[in-house]
Amino acid sequence: MILKVVIYLDLRQLETFVEVSKLKSFSKAAEKLFITQPTVTSHIQNLEKELGTVLINRSGKNMALTEAGSILYKYAINIINTCEMAKFDLDSYRGKIQGHLDICSSSVPRKYVLPNILKEFITIYPDVTFSLQDKDSREVVKSILEGESDFGIVGAKYQSNHLEYMDLIEDKLLLVTPNNKDFTMKNYAILDTSILTKHKLILREKGSGTRELLENELDKNKISRSHLKTIAYVEDAETIKTLISLGVGVSFLSERAIQEELACNKFKVYNVKNLNLNRKFYFVYHKSRQLSPLCETFKDFILEYISTVSL
Repeated sequence: MILKVVIYLDLRQLETFVEVSKLKSFSKAAEKLFITQPTVTSHIQNLEKELGTVLINRSGKNMALTEAGSILYKYAINIINTCEMAKFDLDSYRGKIQGHLDICSSSVPRKYVLPNILKEFITIYPDVTFSLQDKDSREVVKSILEGESDFGIVGAKYQSNHLEYMDLIEDKLLLVTPNNKDFTMKNYAILDTSILTKHKLILREKGSGTRELLENELDKNKISRSHLKTIAYVEDAETIKTLISLGVGVSFLSERAIQEELACNKFKVYNVKNLNLNRKFYFVYHKSRQLSPLCETFKDFILEYISTVSL
């Protein structure tokens, strides 16, 4: 006797499951999907009943995927994206591309690179909307690995067998100082590493690509962080620039972040001997998850854009 088991997976239930998994909240998933919270609960319960297993562990306000839930999530993402690809191709055939992009980016590309790219993208695809989230590089990678984000743009590589990084543009960190009597050397002069122990230093927050690169170079050159006169850890580059201009301290910032200030001689910028602070920004996504067609289109657009435009 052959036992035949047939499982019917409802696409709407799978979409609900994916959003609950991403947002780690039934109420937030309901809000995003424009349905009620009881409907979200019903979708998850029906899916669990159909599959004969618990997908989500719920304990008060906390929730996490079970092992079975993690397995289903991987397939659910691909099923939904395949369906979206079919709809996307049909819309393209009819001459209309629409949808919403959730973009996670570290601060430098978010402020100084993405705006021009997004302007050109929505000019070509006027029916596309987007959300632009500010996260440091480590947070972007974490959100992709945990399934909260489809892709991101970062200023540092965090190694993982699950991630694919694609080179976007080059960048460089410079020592940024006030333009005052303490810093009379010409811009881009090479200063000895002893400069780092003579002046108060303002650093980016832990997890930022900027700080990751700087600390790696300090370690390579056997420069003890305990010898630095670090007085602050600040998340926002604009705040750091204000502190520098007030003479509070010096900092390492992206060359892209200080162009306006350099043009009006507000800051001085220097290289530091033996510190290789060149870096790249990357488009990063999960290797085993198919990107949605809109995300795939955006990825291809970025790569083509930067190959033809000087950023």
